[in-house]
Amino acid sequence: MKKAALTGIKKFDVIESKMPIIKNPGDVLLKINSVGVCGSDIHYYTEGKIGDQIIDFPFTIGHECSATVVETGSNVSKVKLGDIVAVDPLVACHKCSQCKSGREHTCLNQKFLGCPGQLEGCLAEFIIMPEENCFIVPQSVNQELAMLIEPLSIGYYAVQLMLIHSHKDLDKKNSIGILGSGPIGLSVSLCLQASGFKNIFVTDKLDYRLTVASNAGAFWTSNPDNEDVVESMLKINPDRLDFVFECCGKQEAIDQAIELLKPGGMLLLVGIPEVDFISFNISKIRRKEITIQNVRRQNKSVQPVIDLISSGKISPDFMLTHRFPLENTGEAFDIVSNYKDGVIKALIQM
Repeated sequence: MKKAALTGIKKFDVIESKMPIIKNPGDVLLKINSVGVCGSDIHYYTEGKIGDQIIDFPFTIGHECSATVVETGSNVSKVKLGDIVAVDPLVACHKCSQCKSGREHTCLNQKFLGCPGQLEGCLAEFIIMPEENCFIVPQSVNQELAMLIEPLSIGYYAVQLMLIHSHKDLDKKNSIGILGSGPIGLSVSLCLQASGFKNIFVTDKLDYRLTVASNAGAFWTSNPDNEDVVESMLKINPDRLDFVFECCGKQEAIDQAIELLKPGGMLLLVGIPEVDFISFNISKIRRKEITIQNVRRQNKSVQPVIDLISSGKISPDFMLTHRFPLENTGEAFDIVSNYKDGVIKALIQM
């Protein structure tokens, strides 16, 4: 089979590899249909690492994918040959203390698609995954939309964390900020709207992404390179924001979030910074009694997102802007890493 392997910084090669073979009775052989280029993949592409997760080249990345079931292990009962599935990229052990407490996404022995030292990624024609990681999508959800379910599930999980840690009578009129309007920021926005929230303030340094966010339902958008977003937002909403989702991983956005939040507000950190250390103005977050919530991937959110898409409550197809064959994986990553050509989500078609 063919796969696109990172063979160096900003360098992909399409190579021949052995066909994966099912070894565990609960596993499924998948033929990959579409692979999305994620922001975390870009870190591996441009830096060869995320924190202490360092690539030993060559290595195949990629974790956002849809696939067709082509073979099943002897104990597989949920999926069958020919099913189109969305893939949860995290394989949990179900034995550690985190798994037993319902936190499979922070499993102490986890293996994640496209993560160095864990699992080779899905930029390949075929992969093997446990059946429990394969979620059948209805016929109304095509293969490309099925690929989007993974990033959307991160937005869904982030919104659920907001709801869980909020008071029970949360007013749907609460003002919410999203800093960064890439695929994850847009996913948060769609999931907020599906939950009934409308007063969504969005910032981004790329004007075309603000246009997309506005067309997708954002109440207010602004570019921090063109104006003081805090001052401008306060003219519209002097009471400040109840929640801010930081979705770009930038220190300046974190600083803006602290200014934008009202006392008692919550900052949810969703974006992955390029640096290993960030800072907070402790005086301001202490005086405002701001809650800081990290968002680690997603947990038990794939099926709810499938339900939202199939019911028509969210329509994310507008995010799909660029398509490439496997042989042009490098071009796809170049466009995404440099924000070229109005890109939102680029995908590799097998």
